[in-house]
Amino acid sequence: MGFAHNNVLHANHFRKDWQRRVRTWFDQPGRKLRRRQARTAKSAALGARPISRLRPAVRGQTVRYNTKIREGRGFTLAELKEAGVGRKEAKGLGIVVDHRRRNLSEEGKKLNVERLQEYKSRLIVFPRNAKKPKKGDSTGDDLTAATTRAPIPLPSPHVPEAPRKITDEERKFKAYRTLREARAFKRHEGARKVRIQKREEEEAAKKK
Repeated sequence: MGFAHNNVLHANHFRKDWQRRVRTWFDQPGRKLRRRQARTAKSAALGARPISRLRPAVRGQTVRYNTKIREGRGFTLAELKEAGVGRKEAKGLGIVVDHRRRNLSEEGKKLNVERLQEYKSRLIVFPRNAKKPKKGDSTGDDLTAATTRAPIPLPSPHVPEAPRKITDEERKFKAYRTLREARAFKRHEGARKVRIQKREEEEAAKKK
């Protein structure tokens, strides 16, 4: 190939001795076997412990995905409190906690509380010392009950509702206006409190 115009001349390097720098993976089948054996050993050591930790059922983000239910990062403190599970106790029971998450609907909160209660009903906590069981440990017939390591499945995303007629009250209800008024009320709440407090102080001063 020739060169045209005022271009830089090629400086091809064909003597890099690449054979000495090739990375080989001849141990790949052996590594696969060792990983499998390690997983089997770990599973046996865990005993009857669940395969995965319990996570909440949450809706996907945006209008595109909010019809689907997926596993969230962790349960809220409000959900744990309603289900009767302590924040520190949850970590020991395999329940993931997310203190930053907030409940935006009663339906979502109720769903996760029921999920926690179902988990608690299936939970068997073996005491470290059978003679001296601690608070929260399982005792008696619970210890001999059948155990399962299967995770609790996510609920169906579709909530069935029987068809019904729309009432006159629902027809008259203005959702957009109600939302805007609630938003405005929240925005001006601080200033409104200051005005009310100032008015009360002026009235008290007049009475004196």
